[in-house]
Amino acid sequence: MKIEISSEIKALTSEALKTKEQLLAVESKGKKLSICIPREIHLQENRLALSPEAAALLVNNGHEVCVEAGAGNGAKFTDKEFSEAGAKICYSPEELYKSGDIVLKINPPTLEEIEMMEQGSTLISALHLTHNNADYFNHINRKKITGVSIELIEDVVGSMPVVRAMSEIAGNTVLLIAAEYLNSRNNGRGIIMGGVTGVPPTKIVIIGAGTVGEYSARNALGLGAEVKVFDNHLYKLRRMKQRLGNQLFTSTIDHANLSDALQRADVVIGALRAEDGIAPCVVSEEMVAEMKPDSIIIDVSIDQGGCFATSRPTTHTDPVFKKYDVIHYCVPNIASRVAHTATTALSNILTPMLLRSGEVGGMEEFIFNKDWFMKGVYSFKGSVTNKNIARILNLKYKDLALFKMARF
Repeated sequence: MKIEISSEIKALTSEALKTKEQLLAVESKGKKLSICIPREIHLQENRLALSPEAAALLVNNGHEVCVEAGAGNGAKFTDKEFSEAGAKICYSPEELYKSGDIVLKINPPTLEEIEMMEQGSTLISALHLTHNNADYFNHINRKKITGVSIELIEDVVGSMPVVRAMSEIAGNTVLLIAAEYLNSRNNGRGIIMGGVTGVPPTKIVIIGAGTVGEYSARNALGLGAEVKVFDNHLYKLRRMKQRLGNQLFTSTIDHANLSDALQRADVVIGALRAEDGIAPCVVSEEMVAEMKPDSIIIDVSIDQGGCFATSRPTTHTDPVFKKYDVIHYCVPNIASRVAHTATTALSNILTPMLLRSGEVGGMEEFIFNKDWFMKGVYSFKGSVTNKNIARILNLKYKDLALFKMARF
């Protein structure tokens, strides 16, 4: 008996016998990151570098996050929240620093913390140049640590996202601080922040037309205060006037105008940013001595040295002191007053950078592939790579671009 095989079946049989193409595994550049977040122990810092939601996102992308027990308490994030997000909870700093090669901190680590870090690890934290000396950087270099300053990190458009975010928070917070110390309950001048019908408005002087100055001025004008802004950058003054309106008084920093404004002011906010690591001091002791009794100075620039000759760093538990009968508020980490908000803001900035560094092959690859991130690196494999730090502290300097060229 002869069986006829259709042409369709023949075609299918022929196709089945052919050698099949197979997809070959493609080598991935991705790298698993081991990130550790220690508990902050310096200057009553309550902020944290990552929130539990950010930790969950990193863990879900294959990375490892270790958090020291109690690290999130100041920002009202519990160990349980971090654990449920997939993070590992470490119960001692020694255990923590051995569990990761990327350390995320807010304040710079102490010398003891540096010694606990793994050789060749990456440190991402604030720098606070005015609070560190050459010995600090020598410890960093002896451990071959790659140091990245969150204040110096730029984004793809050239702005400094961490500075911008923390400045927005500080600008919104300083008016609350000023109102607190103007009232009679705190032996202030007993005046309201802003103004009411028939009563002269509060007089506020802001030195610095950056982000802190802009947000402070915006809130003060909204409350009805009389606001004067001083800065030596005309483009910043022009930009602020365009954004906030012609009712804003602006001026360059000259002794006569500034001195006259200070004598009349109820609140003076110092918000000048450093261009070389140290904020310019533009208000002398004599100018402070001529201010009204119980008027208030809030020196937001104190973490970079301060812009008042009478300023000195204070803490959240002892935030103010008087000099020439003028109240001085000089807490370096103002954003720590609203630690939950600040932590969320920091997470929104740092998490995408960490995810991207994992995708390109690790933190070192990320540094050399992203010039805007490279600008935050101040130490690399035993060498200071920030020119300002090397100049101020008389340290040896190596251009990070030379390390980049040596890789190719």
